[in-house]
Amino acid sequence: MRVERASTLDHWESYWRGHANLEETYSTGGRLVREILADGAVEGRTIMEVGAGSGRDTIALARAGAIAVVLDYSPMSLELVRRQARAAQLPVHLVRADALALPFKDGAFDVVFHQGLLEHFRDPMPLLRENARVTKHGGRVVVDVPQTFHLYTVMKQTLILFDRWFAGWETQFTPRSLERCVRQAGLEVKRTYGEWMVPGLWYRVTREVLKRSVRLTLPLEPRGPAWWSGAWDAARARLKRSRLAPYTCHVIGTVGVKP
Repeated sequence: MRVERASTLDHWESYWRGHANLEETYSTGGRLVREILADGAVEGRTIMEVGAGSGRDTIALARAGAIAVVLDYSPMSLELVRRQARAAQLPVHLVRADALALPFKDGAFDVVFHQGLLEHFRDPMPLLRENARVTKHGGRVVVDVPQTFHLYTVMKQTLILFDRWFAGWETQFTPRSLERCVRQAGLEVKRTYGEWMVPGLWYRVTREVLKRSVRLTLPLEPRGPAWWSGAWDAARARLKRSRLAPYTCHVIGTVGVKP
């Protein structure tokens, strides 16, 4: 009998209890903040992160002057955001609610964004349509998800098969399929971006195995010789100009505009 996996509140409460020390937890590397600020300053703008996770992107946008809201159904996630906002002395509005029934009026926000959220919904359209509904005309929706053609996806789907994936269940998207979903939600695609996993997958897996098995904690982001890092940065910069670049990344995102 086939068991249909699901991503549940218990998965996320357990995950964030185990990753409450954000100094030892990988972040988005600031890519969502980068993409949002690429379209202009956010000072005085209303922004909402749906499925906030650690909330580090929201904190950075609040620091840049945004009127910031985070929405999640996980009390532990919201508590992590609250701690960071208090430590930084930044006003961030915390909302515990269902992402499929956002408690806001139409056109309430200039920017709505999420990372690591859409892939946990078997039907992505209700979530995206809710995102579009609460976004102002001319506002943006930024959707960031795992990319299909990557070794990370192979590892993830294998762990899901054996019910060993931390989030229970998730899927993935190609750049084309993500853009199609964004358009179906009534948004215009402005651009699609991708990001490579740095440090790489093998290092991250090795680090996690050593931490769990022999309690040896390697650096979160190891630093090699400057010439080595510089060479990789230059190679990535060249590859990023290619139209195929997003198909080599472990995560991708699409910026949609509400017409």
